[in-house]
Amino acid sequence: MKSNSVSVLVVDDSHDMLEVLRRNLNEMGLNPFTSDNVVEAIEILETTPIDLVITDLNMPNVDGSQLVKYISHHYSSIPVLVITGFPNVQSAVEVMKMGAVEYLIKPFTNNELEQALDQILTEETDSQLSVVPPDPIDSFYGIIGSSEPMQLLYKTIERTKNNKATVLVTGESGTGKEMVARAIHYNSAFSSAPFIAVNCGAIPDQLLESELFGHLKGAFTGAVTTRAGFFQAADKGTIFLDEISNSSHSVQAKLLRVIQEKEITMLGATKTQKVDVRIISASNVDLKEQIEKSAFREDLFYRLNVVTIHIPPLRDRKEDIILLVDHFNQLYSQENKKKALKFPAGIKTILKAYSWPGNVRELENFVQRLVIMIDNKVTIEDIPEYMKMAIPLSNKDEVIMTLAEMEKKYILRVLATLNNNKTKAAELLGIDRKTLREKIK
Repeated sequence: MKSNSVSVLVVDDSHDMLEVLRRNLNEMGLNPFTSDNVVEAIEILETTPIDLVITDLNMPNVDGSQLVKYISHHYSSIPVLVITGFPNVQSAVEVMKMGAVEYLIKPFTNNELEQALDQILTEETDSQLSVVPPDPIDSFYGIIGSSEPMQLLYKTIERTKNNKATVLVTGESGTGKEMVARAIHYNSAFSSAPFIAVNCGAIPDQLLESELFGHLKGAFTGAVTTRAGFFQAADKGTIFLDEISNSSHSVQAKLLRVIQEKEITMLGATKTQKVDVRIISASNVDLKEQIEKSAFREDLFYRLNVVTIHIPPLRDRKEDIILLVDHFNQLYSQENKKKALKFPAGIKTILKAYSWPGNVRELENFVQRLVIMIDNKVTIEDIPEYMKMAIPLSNKDEVIMTLAEMEKKYILRVLATLNNNKTKAAELLGIDRKTLREKIK
């Protein structure tokens, strides 16, 4: 429908409504940011390029009408769509006077939402159509890919980079979630501050709380000294919590407090410490399913999920495969002080057809192994059988057959045509019977 370069901030105290709107906006091709309160929404506005705001009116503490008024005074170029489940003519008139451009009453249909957005964004969309799109970017802060999904990923990182809103990075194992987290941090205005990566799945559950928040001497058996945690180390910078689904409910409760109060409590301590840390988390499992199993806190999910960045698997961006092969070929050839390997067209066809279930990590390890084990040129014998199986049958002969395999196929075809008459077959093939017998063996 529209371009992912159009960013929409959705503000509603109902997490269910936030999730529905986020999903609908994604399906429309828009780039949603979400917040369940006005204060956080204003923080996002101050640090993120936003093109449109959708806000509820009736919210606790600071209501939506105050947000409409704030946007009108400070961000007058940003259109506001008001949604409410408690309609009355007076409130509609008031928010329109404050600066809202459209008004929807809950419950509304997807079509009604899309029509409202179309009307609001028509002028902007028309102006975008007249602009010549930029050339695709091949790499972005270490991330390799020129496909359309990767171009959208780069735009989202650009939109997200300079604010402290929490980011949830999703994607299969091996897609490069930590690379995205590093790209967000090192492309930001606070790139000189620390970036701390924590693999929650690699730290035993009983130690994770101490590693994240630190502990005082004597807080538990073995705590012989006071030690700061990862959150203190990441102060003013970014902490990346990979495999967040592996954290215990106790750790999840403390993480929720860090996000809400911006403070941590070391194990064994009674006083809290203020921290200024951007949290980027990642998961390769569906956190909504974990919530249904009571394995993950729903309130924490919505706090971590202000911005969602999904990394597509490699099978969904096959045009990037050869770009990645060339990148890792150059990288590991230089590292091993060798000339870069040659990949014939047939070999590249095999690599593009393979599904790469381990994603970029699998491809990188595969190319590294080739660089170490082979000199000069990659041949069909260097490709594992399971990769060759990915080639469609219609292409197999021309792509993966070696000269010996072609010879074998031709000899068998001649023998079948001549009812296995080896004398006639040898004649037709231009070889003697002894040579034919050897080849048959």
